[in-house]
Amino acid sequence: MEIQKLVRDKIPAIIQAQGKTPSIRILSDAEYTAALEKKLDEEVAEFHKDQNLEELADILEVVYALTENLGYSKEELQALREKKAAERGGFRDRVFLISNDG
Repeated sequence: MEIQKLVRDKIPAIIQAQGKTPSIRILSDAEYTAALEKKLDEEVAEFHKDQNLEELADILEVVYALTENLGYSKEELQALREKKAAERGGFRDRVFLISNDG
């Protein structure tokens, strides 16, 4: 069965444990970046469908991979998130901006 998508690192071993033979290749840097972006879209779409914690964890895993792929650390990402939250707030108050006139 042809799949053609980025998968988690341990998936080939899981497939082998099921008695099947996975066909894999290692992506170039450019291919990896594109595959991560596509994977993020896929995981977000799955969250829209199922809206569960597992899908949110999958989104976060892809975000962490993208972060590292761009040359940053999870700690830098978290620090920036915290800085923006301190300066601009989060989304807990459910504020919905209607307009910015006048």
